[in-house]
Amino acid sequence: MVAEALDISRETYLAILMDRACNGPVLVGSPQGGVDIEEVAEKTPELIFKVSFVHAVPPPNRKRDTAVSASFPGSLCTQAADQIKRLYELFLKVDATQVEVNPFGETPEGQVVCFDAKINFDDNAEFRQKEIFAMDDTSETDPIESEAAKYDLKYIGMDGNIACFVNGAGLAMATCDIIDLHGGKPANFLDLGGGVKESQVYQAFKLLTADPKVKAILINIFGGIVNCAIIANGITKACRELDLKVPLVVRLEGTNVNEAKRILKESGLPITSASDLDDAAKKAVASIGKK
Repeated sequence: MVAEALDISRETYLAILMDRACNGPVLVGSPQGGVDIEEVAEKTPELIFKVSFVHAVPPPNRKRDTAVSASFPGSLCTQAADQIKRLYELFLKVDATQVEVNPFGETPEGQVVCFDAKINFDDNAEFRQKEIFAMDDTSETDPIESEAAKYDLKYIGMDGNIACFVNGAGLAMATCDIIDLHGGKPANFLDLGGGVKESQVYQAFKLLTADPKVKAILINIFGGIVNCAIIANGITKACRELDLKVPLVVRLEGTNVNEAKRILKESGLPITSASDLDDAAKKAVASIGKK
């Protein structure tokens, strides 16, 4: 990248980010820029200023207050306020979760400049921000993780030999923990999320079985918005078409679970059912010991 070289006479900090406490975006400013802002917040919290945005465009008094908080004097305050307004418009336009400028600085010639910046984007807005997400460099990403993302699946690789197939990150962590509790080690976990389709279940099995470390698969689904029958149909389809060679333990609970259990039972496939998560983990660990 070719950029204009500028001298910096003073550095401040500026960020616009999503804040749960305010239920929306807030602007954080500090006259201490060019340094670790976490350290500033810890040692001199009085130098951190926060303004909540409650309207689509920040009111003029709030822009000026924040510019003053970042200690821009005189005419520079107007420049800073204009930069803040433009950064806020960018924040909304690109569905950002964070726009951080550090340093938000001043040149000896009296210019207010964003010298260095970082932007984080909301993954849930990918459908609106296709051009931005198309620039994502996946060359350093796990190939299985990248492949999983094509089917709206979340994949995390680990070092063990029991694959975990779940819906929800919290359930995934609990499943990994209880496998470890019973003497096993998770090889990975694959999170289906909420709006699951039968084709996703099939693709999930393809990804899990492609890992040579996997010696057993544990499916742990708690169906709230997920229909367990869809999961069951996807499981039976995948087992038949992929000719599954490793033990499969399934624990299903929630929406349409009785129909799901019927589908699995009548499939004639070597699927081990579990009554709860503890039972499922014990059976998955034991299935490897039998091999």
